[in-house]
Amino acid sequence: MIYKDIISTKSLLNTWNEFIRGKKNKKDVSVFSLNLLDNIFELQKDLVSKKYKHSDYEYFKISDPKPMDIHKASVRDRLLHHAICSELSPSFDKKFVYDCYSSRNFKGTHRAMNRFRYFAGKVSKNHTKTCWVLKCDVRKFFATIDHEILLNIFYRHVKDKEINWLIKEIILSFSTEKGKGLPLGNLTSQLLVNVYMNEFDQFVKHELKVKYYVRYADDFVILSDDKRYLEELLFKIEFFLKSKLKLSLHPKKVSIETYSSGVDFLGWVHFSGHRVLRTSTKNRALKGSKECDIGANNVQSYLGLLKHGNGKKIARKIEETTGPKTSY
Repeated sequence: MIYKDIISTKSLLNTWNEFIRGKKNKKDVSVFSLNLLDNIFELQKDLVSKKYKHSDYEYFKISDPKPMDIHKASVRDRLLHHAICSELSPSFDKKFVYDCYSSRNFKGTHRAMNRFRYFAGKVSKNHTKTCWVLKCDVRKFFATIDHEILLNIFYRHVKDKEINWLIKEIILSFSTEKGKGLPLGNLTSQLLVNVYMNEFDQFVKHELKVKYYVRYADDFVILSDDKRYLEELLFKIEFFLKSKLKLSLHPKKVSIETYSSGVDFLGWVHFSGHRVLRTSTKNRALKGSKECDIGANNVQSYLGLLKHGNGKKIARKIEETTGPKTSY
């Protein structure tokens, strides 16, 4: 990992070609592209001289899949975020545990759910024994990431002082309160939260020696045939998160339940032989499809999602409520 590989003209131009996919018609992207070479040369000049400063964020709210505060960086900064992640992600990916599924190539929610189902089959001896599931959710995950802890973790892995200077500039460009928080809108945030939570993943796998563990961002599950074992693990997990990472679990989103009774994980409720869409997600899909035609992106996204579980009835309802709609 070398700083000059991130900030080279070749790197920034190659990154631009990746960055603009699906964004060419965005106003801010179009404006930046009008003077693309000048803008890239100016960015590179600031990076070489260490005069680079991260711009302010544009703030807005979204409600799908759930209410979230989004902080959007400028095109110039987002281009740099992409260049950083392109250079750093492959090296960090080798350090992450196999069963971390968020923001990684060839992972994602569907593979996480399939791994969860596979583990449940192993623990339950092909659904002939009781499988207990400890399910946890980190409270206000992005908003409570501690900057100092994150930087110290990052510095342990990356020895290039110039890269460390740049990462610090990006981390300190945003806070929810003094010394805390990462913006949901940054691509770098997705990498950095995995770097942060890798400390926890390593603790779970190598110190607690947990065999059946799956994590996606701030949601994670641990499976066992012994409920008391999971209760003992929960105490150790809470202590580690609080003492080492200054994170806490959401008190209303921690449970230990049997797999056969239905476990809510990553938008689906999982049972021994099938999984069904979470009620709130189902209602949102039906509501969101009423005013759209069948070709709308959000409708196609919901229909694609429903293919990963028992969602044929809901898919039919969505298709019935969406049809060719003409606006004048």
